[in-house]
Amino acid sequence: MLREIIVMTLMLLGAFFMFLAGIGVLRMPDLFLRMSSTAKAGTLGAGLILLGAAVHFDNFSVSTRALAIIMFLLLTAPVAAHMIGRAAYFSGVPLWEGTIRDDLRGHYRSSTHSLETGPVPESDLVATDAAPAEEETEIDR
Repeated sequence: MLREIIVMTLMLLGAFFMFLAGIGVLRMPDLFLRMSSTAKAGTLGAGLILLGAAVHFDNFSVSTRALAIIMFLLLTAPVAAHMIGRAAYFSGVPLWEGTIRDDLRGHYRSSTHSLETGPVPESDLVATDAAPAEEETEIDR
């Protein structure tokens, strides 16, 4: 009886987080926020569902496979989201107009695809549609 409650709880929590990831894809305003919500909530949801399956079957073979898949998801999903986000930013995908701070602006050299600690000349910057961060805002003070 206790095992069924644990399995049901894990499965429902996993389905809830995957539902939140789906809502995040629909509701978030730009690509970067959409990827963030799906990478985090989707990975957690899939991990909880797999953990529920491992508890349900109570078999060493199934449990080790489920744990291996969970570890694979935890290692690859953030890296994949980072690489896709990096490629999108450097190819010029526009940021949401409500974005307050762009830490990469002025530090990425598009000719060599490298991050610089100092300012990069304007001719070698990535073209994004975000507002220039030249004027100081209330948050920067």
